[in-house]
Amino acid sequence: MATLILASGSRYRAQLLERLRVPFTVASPEIDETPLPGEFPASLTRRLANAKADAVASRFPGAWVLGSDQVADIEGRILGKPGDHASAVRQLTAMSGRTIHFHTSICLRHDDGRRLQALDITTVRFRALSADEIERYLQAEQPYDCAGSFQCEGLGISLFKEIQSRDPTALVGLPLIATADLLRDAGFAVP
Repeated sequence: MATLILASGSRYRAQLLERLRVPFTVASPEIDETPLPGEFPASLTRRLANAKADAVASRFPGAWVLGSDQVADIEGRILGKPGDHASAVRQLTAMSGRTIHFHTSICLRHDDGRRLQALDITTVRFRALSADEIERYLQAEQPYDCAGSFQCEGLGISLFKEIQSRDPTALVGLPLIATADLLRDAGFAVP
């Protein structure tokens, strides 16, 4: 059986990938995730998913490497991971009452040149959020390492009016429907 490496430091992505019951190991890609000047959200997420897979593949010859990246898009403006409380407050305040697009790209690559890719776009409509609601939410979950400053698999779901998605796991950071398809295409046994 082929070796699978998840090119990610995200515990959320590792937890999702475990659901597919395909053995894998994790290696952090250690890449610069800074957007290029004028880069669009979908282009950024594709570039970063590929860069993560490439960075890890160079350390594991013969393995399949899965890179993934997610970018939040508010009217074409990229929102990254907040990193701290003040930035999370600013992000959630900006998203209050608005519709945000989350672009999630995956790249499954092998050093023999094969590269399989997919992009998922999930649309989230936030309800109008008061400053007190934002503060209570952030104190409860502290999602400072999550694009968009929330964890939809937890209490963050209470911030939304609506989610439109082909794959409910995409918003967590790894679209499992597309991932399972790519893994099958690469020869992995996924039920």
